[in-house]
Amino acid sequence: MHDFALDPAKTALVNVDMQNCFVEDSPIAAPEGIVVLDRINTLAAACRGAKVQVIHTAFALRPDGSNLGVLAETSPPAKAGMLDKGSNSAALHPRLVVHPDDLILEKPRFGAFHGTDLELILRSRGIDSIIISGIATNVCCETTAREAMVRDFRVFFVSDATAAAPMGDMTAAQLQRATLTTLGFLFAQVLSMNEVLAKLSLAVHPRTAA
Repeated sequence: MHDFALDPAKTALVNVDMQNCFVEDSPIAAPEGIVVLDRINTLAAACRGAKVQVIHTAFALRPDGSNLGVLAETSPPAKAGMLDKGSNSAALHPRLVVHPDDLILEKPRFGAFHGTDLELILRSRGIDSIIISGIATNVCCETTAREAMVRDFRVFFVSDATAAAPMGDMTAAQLQRATLTTLGFLFAQVLSMNEVLAKLSLAVHPRTAA
């Protein structure tokens, strides 16, 4: 397993798509959505305390369908307008804590780098590592992790601050496990929230050498 060093000044938390339709009361919501939301609020607070930039992404499409593209054929929720900018289903969940210093990044596709200025934001701040939390583990979170790694960002992927929804004949738990296994081998350091918090704490308060 990879073991990346975590430098808060060079790290951002990319909190993926904590929108109403993905968190609860929706056919595409993750069963663990609310549990993960509470963990993300805890993680984000610790990141802010360590001077880690917090970024919240939102999958947002134009209501007129002008940037729907092939999603009209591959994504029934997108075609149905569930991800339309300004809709309640696409809004960030009201329990998500968004601080004035946080950044909100709207994205037109699954990955947070595609069609956005995320890489510019990170590079201009000297950031070379990202922590990924959010929903869904095997879709937008995984896509973002892969996009980041191929751009030479180090990726910390939070195993229990991400969540999947069932797909086909696979349960959310099965998809979560498969995705974390693949990412951990090739694309990211997979850590629990407590392990990330420990890395942050050590970076902010390094142990005195004996």
